[in-house]
Amino acid sequence: MAGENDKLHIRLHVYDTDIPVTIRPEDEPYCRNAAKLITEKVNSLMEIYRTSRSEKEIMRMAMLDIAIDLEFEKSNNDTKPYDDILTKVTSEIEDALDIKSSAGGR
Repeated sequence: MAGENDKLHIRLHVYDTDIPVTIRPEDEPYCRNAAKLITEKVNSLMEIYRTSRSEKEIMRMAMLDIAIDLEFEKSNNDTKPYDDILTKVTSEIEDALDIKSSAGGR
């Protein structure tokens, strides 16, 4: 069983803050990439909106932008339509094979 000893304690730099987190070692690259993504997104929005928007609003804009990207990615990876088609085709193949074996058994 994985215990607390299997966890890694790291500090992630997210925009202007260091955040201590405890993660599984195999998750470290994902966490570091996520922190980098957030920092880059906020920095780019700060360059554009620093004079016209509050920092809080810019942070929310960054969160929304990242969440929208995630939603697009999730919808592009939706396999349900393919699963439905495969189920239907498999059923039709099985029905066709069953008919052939029934006819061949006469």
